[in-house]
Amino acid sequence: MNVIRLSESQDEGFKSHVRKESGQDLARCYQCGNCTAGCPFTFAYDIPVSQIMRLVQAGQKEQVLTCRSIWLCASCQSCTTRCPNKIDVAHVMDTLRHMARREGHDTEFAVKAFVDSFLESVEKNGRAFEMGLMVRYALKTGRFWTGADLAPKLVPRGKLSPVPHKVKNPGAIAAIFERYRQECGK
Repeated sequence: MNVIRLSESQDEGFKSHVRKESGQDLARCYQCGNCTAGCPFTFAYDIPVSQIMRLVQAGQKEQVLTCRSIWLCASCQSCTTRCPNKIDVAHVMDTLRHMARREGHDTEFAVKAFVDSFLESVEKNGRAFEMGLMVRYALKTGRFWTGADLAPKLVPRGKLSPVPHKVKNPGAIAAIFERYRQECGK
C-alpha cells in the first residue's frame, strides 16, 4: 500500500489549473466514493477515482499525473452519473490525461499507444478504422499477436474491413483536431 503524505509537495497552482481546464469545482467533492463504486475499471487502477479527486484537491500533481489510472479510464461516464454533486469526473480524468501528455508523463505505454493510435485513426479517417488502428498499435508496441484470437469473430461482423468507412463531413473532424492543437499550443 502506498502512503501519500498530503503535507509534502503540494502544488496549489495544479488545483486551479485542473479547475480552469476542466471547468469542474473539485472542492465540491466530499469523497463519498460513488465514482469509485461505479467504475468498471477500479480493479485495474493503481489509485481509485475518488482518491485521484482527493489528490487533486491536495495539490499532489506528480502523484496524479504519473498514475496508471488516468490512462486506463474509459470515459464511460459512470462516475459522472453517480456524482451527487454533479461533478463531471470523467471530464476531469480526461483533463488529467491531457495534462500528463503535455508534461511528458507516459506511465502506461501500451494504453497511451492505444489512445494515440485511436486518435490518429479518427483524425485520418473521421472515425475509428479498426484494421488501421490494430496495425498502428502493433507497430508502436511490438504486440503483433495481441487480440489475434478475436479476428475470427470480428471479420464476419465487418469490424476488420481492409478499407476505412467514409464519414459525411471529414472537415468537421479535421476542425476538432485543429482546434485542439491551437488550444494546446501544438
